[in-house]
Amino acid sequence: MTAETTTLDLGPQTRVLTRLADGVREDRLADPTPCPGLAVRNLLGHLTGLAVAFRDAARKDLGPTTNTSPEASVPDVGPGWREELAAALGELAEAWRDPEAWTGMTRAGGIDLPGEVAGTVVADELVIHGWDLARATGQEYSPDAAALRAAHGLLAAAAEESERDQGMFGPVVAVPADAPLLERAVGLSGRDPDWTRTV
Repeated sequence: MTAETTTLDLGPQTRVLTRLADGVREDRLADPTPCPGLAVRNLLGHLTGLAVAFRDAARKDLGPTTNTSPEASVPDVGPGWREELAAALGELAEAWRDPEAWTGMTRAGGIDLPGEVAGTVVADELVIHGWDLARATGQEYSPDAAALRAAHGLLAAAAEESERDQGMFGPVVAVPADAPLLERAVGLSGRDPDWTRTV
């Protein structure tokens, strides 16, 4: 591992997500989320799938889980989704505690990328989708500070490098420069920080 490589403990943020998932009522699974076209159940299915994919990316266990684009299908959850998601998130955090996960090349979503970048990408996914889930289900949300800083840094860099006002996941939503860091990250992800559920 090079001196410049920075690792991040994903455990605190995966625990935040597990708590949010535990607070989801079964009668809210069909509710909309800030992710266009995804209901709560689909967002939970996406979280489970990305946890497995990035767990395997950390382990350099490349195959079907790391080769499949997240846009390939609309994810869903089954009867044991709470336990399945909690287990996948726990394994994800543990896999990224290995310093070797942050070195060399790996693959996620069918894209080859450096381990250090993959670790930052999954931190971003966990932070932003945590916000999605909290907003969709009416729960309070306080992401892990270190994961939030990593997510904001990634999103800000992507917005700077791309076309004007274009972020990683779509057009950037303007947010005041003095807004809380989470709101600025949410705006950079192409979401409106003022989004509220309509049901």
